[in-house]
Amino acid sequence: MSTSPETPYHHGDLRRALLEEALLILDRDGEAGLQLRDLARAVNVSPAAPYRHFDSRAALLEALAVTGFQRFTKAMEAVALESTGPGLRLAMGRAYVHFALEHPGLFRLMFSSQLRRDNRPGLRMAADAAFQTLRHVTGSDTRSERIAALAAWTQVHGLAVLLLDGQIAARAGEDSDALITAILDRL
Repeated sequence: MSTSPETPYHHGDLRRALLEEALLILDRDGEAGLQLRDLARAVNVSPAAPYRHFDSRAALLEALAVTGFQRFTKAMEAVALESTGPGLRLAMGRAYVHFALEHPGLFRLMFSSQLRRDNRPGLRMAADAAFQTLRHVTGSDTRSERIAALAAWTQVHGLAVLLLDGQIAARAGEDSDALITAILDRL
């Protein structure tokens, strides 16, 4: 296979480069804008090169969702280390909403119904790890604590989606971060 400056055959860490570029495309154009051929062009490799790492577009989307859950978990764990006591729930809620607002395409993909977790063990593990960071707020592993964690999750997730969809917005002169904090403080 010949190489040219436009399409070099070798790439340092192609999988990582493909994922990073795909994250940019995802946030810019949404999931519909992600095509392996276009992704190859964006990272300057042959159209076949991405298939060495992702056997299909669905595999790429799954890898992106796993990456999203890993980054989300890391962000939530950082908040859990910095905050304690009664402020922890609010801090975790704010981190959740801010992650959604900073990475809208990725956030939507992570929770997309097209990525069914039951037959994707890697995605299931990443999603479960993320939920465990949220569960940290409610404490023990009892059924009632699980229900409390699920209730908190549905509330903060609903807020994030409403904000992403523009159903809730700060009014003129109103600080959007203060609005988010005030809403979460009521939950």
